[in-house]
Amino acid sequence: QVQLVESGGGSVQAGGSLRLSCKVSGYTFSSYGMGWFRQAPGKEREFVAAVAWTGAHFYYADSVKGRFIISRDNDKNTVFLQMNSLKPEDTAVYFCAADSSHRYFETEHSDEGRYDYWGQGTQVTVSS
Repeated sequence: QVQLVESGGGSVQAGGSLRLSCKVSGYTFSSYGMGWFRQAPGKEREFVAAVAWTGAHFYYADSVKGRFIISRDNDKNTVFLQMNSLKPEDTAVYFCAADSSHRYFETEHSDEGRYDYWGQGTQVTVSS
């Protein structure tokens, strides 16, 4: 049974930092591309960041580029999202997702439809 479990969310003031973790079990983690998405109240879910299964390529939404860092530790079956310089507009539920297809990940990593498995989400709240 595939499971993705996020943790590390919480409340922080603007300018602060949080580190999200997504622990994966039930499949060969190292062979999956991983992504982070978020959904703010009243808005659609949007792409935040992704890392290819090789761990050699990283992708970011323009809104978080330069502030967020995605990484993966294949030994720990975990993907991380380091979030710095947080802004109130970063407030959302953050989801991690796993993609088993290696094809076109470079160009389609932001398409949530290509991801096979999803976590339950973790809340991030940034106050001004």
